[in-house]
Amino acid sequence: MSDKEYIDYAAVRDALMDAQKRRGFLSYEQKMALQHAEWAASDQRGGIKTDSKVYKKLFNNLMEIDKLEPHPDICSKIAEVMPMAMEDLRAILATKRVAIDGDETQLILDTVRKQVL
Repeated sequence: MSDKEYIDYAAVRDALMDAQKRRGFLSYEQKMALQHAEWAASDQRGGIKTDSKVYKKLFNNLMEIDKLEPHPDICSKIAEVMPMAMEDLRAILATKRVAIDGDETQLILDTVRKQVL
């Protein structure tokens, strides 16, 4: 496993909103990040609202797949985007040139659908 921690947009949104409550303000950059995280965690992006619990469970399930285990960044992206179509999944996998055959991609899609639907 990687020594990096991966989180979803909903967790970023919640952390920034908490910081705003504690401090009473956010910097310009933090406001822009909050605005983006609110949009990305909503159902307006892709039609599926992001939930941190679903993200974590999906991320962990994806990390159990042998071909994805060395790529936690890809697992994180799949868990965040929650692709429902083969083309969308292939676009994510292509970013790191991960070679996965048809049966394995179907397993990944089934894993996503099981957590999301």
